[in-house]
Amino acid sequence: MARLRPLVLVLVVGGLVPALPAQAAVTVTFYGHEGNQVQNGWLLFPHAFVHLHGTLESNGLPVDYAVGFTARSPGPQLLLFSDRGILNRPEPAYLADGIAYLSVTISDETYEAIKLRFDYWASAEGGTYNLNNRNCIAFVADIADVVGLETPSARTLSPNGFLKDMVDMNPPGSLAGIEHHAVAG
Repeated sequence: MARLRPLVLVLVVGGLVPALPAQAAVTVTFYGHEGNQVQNGWLLFPHAFVHLHGTLESNGLPVDYAVGFTARSPGPQLLLFSDRGILNRPEPAYLADGIAYLSVTISDETYEAIKLRFDYWASAEGGTYNLNNRNCIAFVADIADVVGLETPSARTLSPNGFLKDMVDMNPPGSLAGIEHHAVAG
């Protein structure tokens, strides 16, 4: 009987302490890319984009989606004219070269709201690209607004400058789930 006591104890405790579900969460990370370098024969310009990654709490499905907004036909004409914009998914190497400025853990509801904004930016109504005011920075600012982050009101043409200002406006603890990344400069 003495040998059964540990087994009974394990069974009783095991039955009283149910297995806890794994923590599921999606994180949105705001990235900048310095640009001014050549990669695979292309000159890269400064750029801002977002990366959603993690697991949805509601259904356990994985999320790994990086996207930015850019002109369909980049070129000098953008200095004078608007063009059709597109949502562009960066290559893994481009994502790895990006600078992560800020991450926020979001709810499934916020994730769904962000997906709706992606749909808007991809639509005829929302998909006009203008270098001065409907560019990658405006896209990232829109997603930051959905998340609940403060964003600079004065837009700049420097994605990294915008993201640095956004980090300064959202100190640690200002929003639940916020995480700052170490960024030089």
